[in-house]
Amino acid sequence: MDFKLSDEQKMIKANMREFAQKYVEPIAEEIDESGRYPEEAIKLLGEKGYMGMPFPEEYGGAGTDYLTYAIAVEELSRSCAATGFTMSVHTGLACGPIALFGNEEQKKKYLTPMAKGEHIGAFALTEPGAGTDVGAATTRAVLEGDEYVINGSKTFTSNGPVADTFITFAWTNPEDKRKGMSAFIIEKGTPGLSIGEPIMKMGIRASQTSSVFFNNCRVPKENLIGNPGDGLKIAMSCLDHGRIGIAAQAVGIAQAALDESLAYSKERIQFGRPISKNQAIQWMLADMETDINAGRFLYYYAAYLKDQGQPFSKAASMAKLFCSEMCFKHAAKAVQIFGGYGYCKGQKVERLLRDAKITEIYEGTSEAQRMNIASNLLR
Repeated sequence: MDFKLSDEQKMIKANMREFAQKYVEPIAEEIDESGRYPEEAIKLLGEKGYMGMPFPEEYGGAGTDYLTYAIAVEELSRSCAATGFTMSVHTGLACGPIALFGNEEQKKKYLTPMAKGEHIGAFALTEPGAGTDVGAATTRAVLEGDEYVINGSKTFTSNGPVADTFITFAWTNPEDKRKGMSAFIIEKGTPGLSIGEPIMKMGIRASQTSSVFFNNCRVPKENLIGNPGDGLKIAMSCLDHGRIGIAAQAVGIAQAALDESLAYSKERIQFGRPISKNQAIQWMLADMETDINAGRFLYYYAAYLKDQGQPFSKAASMAKLFCSEMCFKHAAKAVQIFGGYGYCKGQKVERLLRDAKITEIYEGTSEAQRMNIASNLLR
């Protein structure tokens, strides 16, 4: 068993670290405070080939494996979780359905500009009354001639306010709760599609989130992804992929918390010596280092299984569950190490704690991950 990264993976990890420190770290505090979309950073990520890393070069991607992509998400999130999440949603949840289930025409028309970062993608699945319970969704799509007419609404649509391409889900056969949902590609500007105001959030504030409304929104039937009734399968498959990205994001946040805590503990003098000399602080740092590495290897393993073409749903849920809860726990410890200063605006650890919480919620709550893990065990 070889735990070493390949030379290519080491290079991309180092390149993304350099990119994040140069272009993302300097704006992270400002975009968190203002909630401004990091357009300039996202554009540069696209130009450098990061927005479509795991997709074939013929469709605008970089042709890397999924592990390499996840490593890049970790390094980007280490500087700014909101920017890392923007990239993760775009790649795993918006590009993913087209790459995995789309036809050749859809890949050329939609995946190629998305993988190049020229178009930004959004994933619209959650509804006001349907979060973890996807089956409670009410959005419907009715085939009329050569078009599907979609009516309904979505909420918490990540990248919604800035997206050029939306992946959404609607019932084409509401009577069949297993195979009655379908997936669609919808372009920005389609009549009947409207985007709500950005939702102000506790953390990852520069990541743009909104509701999406469909009012007799007419979508060409060729924009159906896969076959009618494939929607639930597509959504669940892409969420499995996305959870690897969220696990990587969580590890990046936790690593940043350790970076900040380690540096501060060496500088902060109390009772005549650095607080890093105190065993209580040392134990916090040791726990951080141990858990971060455990989480990192969990998402590495999930990505490895995906790259090998093996079932990885359980591994992705395990990685997402452990990494997100570990992340929030250690972001809180970082604030504790900083004391009163850590509770103040302007300290990176204060932002990290707010950013950390959402990793336990989106793309499947911790409770949903436990359900998925258990269902795999009990089959």
